Amino acid sequence: MDTGINEPAIVVIGGGTGLAVLLKGLKQYTSRLTAMVTVSDDGGSSGRLRNELGVLPPGDIRNCLVALAETETLMNEVFQHRFLQGGSLQGHNLGNLLLVAMTEITGDFISAIREVSKVLAVRGKVLPATLEPVALGGIMTDGKQVIGETAIRNYPAGVKEIFLMPECGPLPETLQAINEADAIVIGPGSLYTSIIPNLLVKGIVEAIANARAPKLYISNIMTEQGETDEFTAVDHLKVIQKHSGKQIIDYAVVNSGSIDEERLSRYIEEKAVPVRSSRDEIVEMGIKVIEEDLVSDTEVAWHDADKLARVILETINKKIDGGIDAENAE
Repeated sequence: MDTGINEPAIVVIGGGTGLAVLLKGLKQYTSRLTAMVTVSDDGGSSGRLRNELGVLPPGDIRNCLVALAETETLMNEVFQHRFLQGGSLQGHNLGNLLLVAMTEITGDFISAIREVSKVLAVRGKVLPATLEPVALGGIMTDGKQVIGETAIRNYPAGVKEIFLMPECGPLPETLQAINEADAIVIGPGSLYTSIIPNLLVKGIVEAIANARAPKLYISNIMTEQGETDEFTAVDHLKVIQKHSGKQIIDYAVVNSGSIDEERLSRYIEEKAVPVRSSRDEIVEMGIKVIEEDLVSDTEVAWHDADKLARVILETINKKIDGGIDAENAE
């Protein structure tokens, strides 16, 4: 594990399981990590705490903190423990409750995250996309307007456009991290409910566009029912460009590894299929394509944390050396 001053500074933007997987891989190579995490979740334990106590949803923040923990310890298991019974506690995650409690003790959410980071010996920083209580809104393909992340996910029609209510700004620390980054990584994660909400925070797109660091989009391995049915990698990128108002991606990292029939069968009920590359169309957008076998050896078709981290580190190094642009120019 690198511990020197030459560790790259990497900003990762997203939410959900995909972001946590990425962070697990990257922490093996650098401690100069900043995770910008969406806070529009209104389902499960996070949604209940948000509705009952008026706090920011802590679930994705918690997952990222555990992913960045220095070592796998009993405390990590404590933070991820979910109560299966117990009346009003049923379904709640202990880590979520601890973050809420620490917020009350310290007086604010950022201080709570910092204190929990010390307990878990976190490598890097985890920052909410905004400190304002925002709701996710969607204009659906049938013209209806739907409010709430869960409602958007469950709506029978597809998503046409996503917006935040109300408009909100980012943390100064996030803008500073983007400006000083050696790489900015967007995704993987649910396109409309984990990735786009971060880009809708006022000032974030401009900061990314102005940053000198290479910007990488990590394409999902599988489509997601209700959000990206039948989407290819270029479809994901076009949605990002539409909501950003400009082209902010330099590299698209796409999986080229095969997924066996046994694992694919697990996705039949969800009507999910592997995301196709559409390499030529991506190149036409002015985006360089990196295709690698990124599939994990687990029972589900997720990214392999180390494979993904290595691709990002190699891209940073090639960018510094000028090699990757030269390769694409041939």
